[in-house]
Amino acid sequence: MLETEERLLPPPVLWAQRKHLIYLKIALEDCKNPTIQLEKDKLYFKGKGGPDNKEHEVTLNFFKEVKPEDSKHVVRDRGVEFVLIKTEEGPYWSRLLQDAKKHHWLKVDFNKWRDEDDSDDDVGSGTDFEEMMRQMGGLGGGGTDLGDLDGEPDSDDDGLPDLE
Repeated sequence: MLETEERLLPPPVLWAQRKHLIYLKIALEDCKNPTIQLEKDKLYFKGKGGPDNKEHEVTLNFFKEVKPEDSKHVVRDRGVEFVLIKTEEGPYWSRLLQDAKKHHWLKVDFNKWRDEDDSDDDVGSGTDFEEMMRQMGGLGGGGTDLGDLDGEPDSDDDGLPDLE
C-alpha cells in the first residue's frame, strides 16, 4: 500500500545578522505553543497558525554554528522572534542555511539588516539579552513614537492645512 504523508508547509522566515548574532523571525501569526528545538547547527520549528490556521514545520540547517545556551526566543502574536548568538564572531555569514538554493519562504529582514561594513552596530552590541528582547519588541510598532527621538519638534509636526 502506498503511504501518502502530507508534508507540512514551511512558515515564512525572515533573518538579518550582525557580527556576533543572527536575528530570526518565524512569521506565523497567532501561533500558540509551538515546538522549538534549537541545536548548535539547526533549528526545528513546528506550529499551527497563520490566516488559514494550518500546521507549519521547518528545519533550518545553519550555515555555521550558534550557541543554543546563549540564544533567546520569544513567542509573540505576529510570530516567534529569535536572537541566535554565533559561535564565532567575525565575518558575516554569506547565507543563513547550509544549502545555497533559494527558498520562497526565506527572506532577508531589511528592517533589521545592517551591512557588515556599517559601524552602526547599535542593537545587541552587549550581552544583555533582556534588553535586546525589549528592543526587538519595540521594532514592531509597539506604540513607540519614533518621530521625536531628539526631543526637537519636526517641521512636519505642525498641523496640516484643511483640505478644500
